[in-house]
Amino acid sequence: MISCRNLTRRFGEFTAVNVLNLEVSAGAICAFLGPNGAGKSTTVKMMTGLLAPTSGEVTVCGLNAAANPLELKRRIGVLPEDLGLFDDLTVEEHLLLTGDIYGVPRQQTRARTAQLLHALSLEHGRHTFAASCSHGMRKKTAFAMALLPNPQVLFLDEPFEAIDPVTAKIMRDLLQSVARHGVTVFLTSHILSMVERIAHQIVMIRKGTKVWDSAVGDLPQSLEDHYFDLVETPVVEELEWLGPSRS
Repeated sequence: MISCRNLTRRFGEFTAVNVLNLEVSAGAICAFLGPNGAGKSTTVKMMTGLLAPTSGEVTVCGLNAAANPLELKRRIGVLPEDLGLFDDLTVEEHLLLTGDIYGVPRQQTRARTAQLLHALSLEHGRHTFAASCSHGMRKKTAFAMALLPNPQVLFLDEPFEAIDPVTAKIMRDLLQSVARHGVTVFLTSHILSMVERIAHQIVMIRKGTKVWDSAVGDLPQSLEDHYFDLVETPVVEELEWLGPSRS
């Protein structure tokens, strides 16, 4: 469903993504992991047709992302890191607008909107303007917008960051459900404990280069330990001045 062949993106002399090869099958949940600045967002932008590669290619739903960006956008759902909401629209208006943009018949849009509001516990806030929503409500609204057109592939940038545990569980359960129905999910996240519970495939990238790609069950150790070994080793420094005052 997602295929990258020698995918490369340079910005001047800087190589953000370096000869990335990747395959994600239909109905899989693939977690794309790496530190800030590793090339994750650049890769997702190329996968969703927002950025052309310098060389190589990426196909999604059988479409070349760079050559068919408009057709591709009709087949995918995207949860961007900045959420992409309009402050002067309510939660419900965002979903109705999404249906109109994707050409979903209004009756179906209203039915799906009602189901998503219920599933994501947004019914009580359906008439709340985005500017007045909590971060959790805003994230759930953007997530609902990604789901509403019934996409073949979902691209989610940091879906579990800065949300409460209940919201995280609701989103996790919905992602597992859509994957069982054949929707491919490609997500980035720094919440490794959540990733280990939900993902089928783990891909790690460091300085633009892929350093790991396997089924989650093929990890040789815990995801956290393997991530620290391959991608980013935490620095622990003792701060001797912290603690009860010493005289």
